[in-house]
Amino acid sequence: MTQTLTIALTKGRILKETLPLLAEAGIEPVEDIDKSRKLVFETSREHVRLLVLRGADVPTYVQFGAADMGISGKDTLMENGADGLYEPLDLGIARCRLMTAAIKGAEPRQRRLRVATKYVNIAKQYYAARGQQADIIKLYGAMELAPIMHLADEIVDIVDTGNTLRANGLEPREHIADISSRLIVNKASMKMKHVLIQSVIDAIEQAVDAKGNAS
Repeated sequence: MTQTLTIALTKGRILKETLPLLAEAGIEPVEDIDKSRKLVFETSREHVRLLVLRGADVPTYVQFGAADMGISGKDTLMENGADGLYEPLDLGIARCRLMTAAIKGAEPRQRRLRVATKYVNIAKQYYAARGQQADIIKLYGAMELAPIMHLADEIVDIVDTGNTLRANGLEPREHIADISSRLIVNKASMKMKHVLIQSVIDAIEQAVDAKGNAS
């Protein structure tokens, strides 16, 4: 019986940076993902297919075996946990930083903080480790608005260039983690489809190395 390998990809910026790496590894979707409403794509490599998902869903699909492998931001893995997963490769793409931020020039508060973020678990762990009491407010977007509207004293969010923070009168403060996209593998799939998965890991690793050497 022929084994099929399913790889879950993250929509958006990560997808745009992932597809050239996969192509270098000999895995290309047979149709244009950007022009299709489909979510499952056959590829140029026989018995390998791609799923295109929201970033937060990729680890879940891989953890529960609906996908054998996936590509996910390290921030998502930190927030949701990585039980049942291997993380064999840092792909070195979609690099950014996870940081705290606040109104520019505002004095750091010593009292209990209010912190707005979509990274609730990371924020809880970060402030607890610092011995800082914090009430975490979950938001799904437009984090920069929370300090401006006095909803929160600080935010925890992804920072790339910092332009969005500056445009809204905020500044980055404390560095929590460097973020990039990672290749993840379901542990059970790694045992059952080891030869097939290892060949894909090796091909992607070569593509990552080639990209690093070229830059």
